[in-house]
Amino acid sequence: MYHNLKERIEEIVVQLVEEKSIVETDGENDVSDKVYEIFSQLEYYKKHPEKLYFLPVKDDPWGRKSVVAIMNGEKKPSDRTVVFIGHTDTVGISDYGALAEYATRPYELVEKLKEVSSLTDEVREDLESGNYLFGRGIFDMKSGVAVVMALMERLSEEIEELEGNIIFAAVCDEEGSSKGMLTFVPELVRLKKEQGYDYMAMLDPDYIAPAYPGDENVYQYVGTVGKLMPTFLIIGKESHVGESFSGLDPNQIAAEITRKVNLNPALSDVVDGEVTLPPITLMQRDLKPEYSVQIANKSIVFFNFATHCSTPAQVMEKMMKVGARAFRTVINDLNEAYEDFCAMRGANFEKLPWVERTLSYQQLYELVKAEVGSRFDTMVREYAEEISQNPEYDVRDRAMKVVEYVHSLWSDKNPVLIVYLTPPYYPHIYVEGIMSDEKRLIEAVEYATSTTECDYNLVQKKFLPCISDLSYAAAPKEEGAIEALKENMPGFGIVYDLPLDDMRELDLPVADIGCYGKDAHQFTERVEKEYSFGVLPEILYKTTKYILEH
Repeated sequence: MYHNLKERIEEIVVQLVEEKSIVETDGENDVSDKVYEIFSQLEYYKKHPEKLYFLPVKDDPWGRKSVVAIMNGEKKPSDRTVVFIGHTDTVGISDYGALAEYATRPYELVEKLKEVSSLTDEVREDLESGNYLFGRGIFDMKSGVAVVMALMERLSEEIEELEGNIIFAAVCDEEGSSKGMLTFVPELVRLKKEQGYDYMAMLDPDYIAPAYPGDENVYQYVGTVGKLMPTFLIIGKESHVGESFSGLDPNQIAAEITRKVNLNPALSDVVDGEVTLPPITLMQRDLKPEYSVQIANKSIVFFNFATHCSTPAQVMEKMMKVGARAFRTVINDLNEAYEDFCAMRGANFEKLPWVERTLSYQQLYELVKAEVGSRFDTMVREYAEEISQNPEYDVRDRAMKVVEYVHSLWSDKNPVLIVYLTPPYYPHIYVEGIMSDEKRLIEAVEYATSTTECDYNLVQKKFLPCISDLSYAAAPKEEGAIEALKENMPGFGIVYDLPLDDMRELDLPVADIGCYGKDAHQFTERVEKEYSFGVLPEILYKTTKYILEH
């Protein structure tokens, strides 16, 4: 069954890649239409058209939509259901340069890449092997979508032998803000309540890449990494550069924070021997609106913070401590420099007036509310609603603007470091194996991989190392995690929102069992065909059947 699918999977892959579906463009709708078109040709959906439908993203500027395909087995009545997701959007194609017009034409791109002299030996070897297909989105992750579609095609032909149900969503916007997935989560809850589905697990055939150069393992990840974006808004003291010691440069504090946080392994999460990448800056800049010879008044630093176990409250605590240390270090360094400068000038040294103050957004909010009074909550909510309507700002800018607004209402204008959480948030999901559904998923993947004959070294790990839509299959379970998130993410519920109640209702274990390839988001992005189109379908099929029947 499985190897006969190879040609069909490749056929679907090429059709999907040919639709240029760059995130936040109208092309996302084109690929959704293509997925719907392919599914609608199946006899199953001709017979049951209500089980194939578009799921629009609410109030979306591009009118984007996901595609939902439901398949109900007819072997015997069963509420057991496996949920599949896969995203159909891609990043842009500017990295292809002169070859951009071929980025979505896999067979032509292969020939054009042979003319590129700057390819590495590894890329050229893969290119000449004939076992790789190249193209934008072919690895991340249209091949994965095609595998699920081809499997569902085959299962629809033997629907009388299928026990249980499959729900698949080809979602939009994964490369942007996950709006497709965040629309699908409430839809799953609706289907559960109306149809009585008992969800067992959520599977995502997103891309699987080597973990390091020369890595020959092919991984299956049961669980997924999470992501928070702790942010430091630094309020300094402006001054003319001719009187620089009379000011406090927030850029210096930002630099010290970066020095203490960036790629610091002490801030990595470790669970079952698996380690997250340490935090790293995603943005660092001052907030001066124009150039002048005035020292900046405010600076901001965003960090990517991967999690396996740390909660929003724990990340906030870690960042508060680091920020306070960095602030004190800068004050000490400035006093030492100023003392040396005074000695050089023959002037008296008096200690600079700066005092370390580090506040969480929640602490700042409470301090300002105590001054402003009962109308404060309404003022902040109305400002957040207003700023959310401004297309000039993205969700990160809007959160920052809310913090600036709250600070502007405070009578205390002395330097302060404000720590908060910037959207988006991706919860980690640790499939520990204690709960019955977690244990079943782990056993299913172990069974599928151990009974599939292939020439690949299959390795199961706990956490998909890249953020994905799988994070929204469950809400954080740790005590106080959601409260800390809401309290320290400015404008939560207005500027940015998550269907937390629905995520809590789903509470699914997850696995990424995906296509194998290399160089996602690069112009040499490619999928390896033998495993991805030949071996993977068998693993996914066996995993699904095991979950539904055990």
